[in-house]
Amino acid sequence: MDLTPYLDQLRRDLAASAAAGEAEVLRAADLLAGAMDASARLTLMEALADAAAEITAKLSAASVEVRLRGREADLVVAEITHPEPEPAPTATAPTGVPEGSGDVARITLRLPEGLKEAVERAAAGEGISVNAWLVRAIAGAVSGRAIPPPPPPPFPPGRASFGKRTTGFAQA
Repeated sequence: MDLTPYLDQLRRDLAASAAAGEAEVLRAADLLAGAMDASARLTLMEALADAAAEITAKLSAASVEVRLRGREADLVVAEITHPEPEPAPTATAPTGVPEGSGDVARITLRLPEGLKEAVERAAAGEGISVNAWLVRAIAGAVSGRAIPPPPPPPFPPGRASFGKRTTGFAQA
């Protein structure tokens, strides 16, 4: 959709309203029309995007999108295909964080800053990553029961233990 005719009409309307004034008023109207061209174009595109969103909300099998091509806006109608419903999950609830349970999906999670800090503290307190802590918490919530935290490691996080501990001083 070419927006230029609409912008030209706006420019003509502005010039017509300034026609009754003196030469300075006409010059100011012409400068104003040139300056607001980009803003008016952007406003028209936003209006088209809002209209497309409203139309999409009313449609059940199609989606309307506004795509920009140069200085023109194209309205595109895309058919929505509804995937077949997946079979209901089996009644077995997860008993913990499954290791090597197949495909891994990535999601974006937005948390309030205070909750994020609390999750980080809880994960650090258990010596596990935030991701592992969240996976365990979500698995517990989905199964309907709390999953107890794993036992603490036999040594502090970040330090390896290889059996007997030897202390002392050595000189070569």
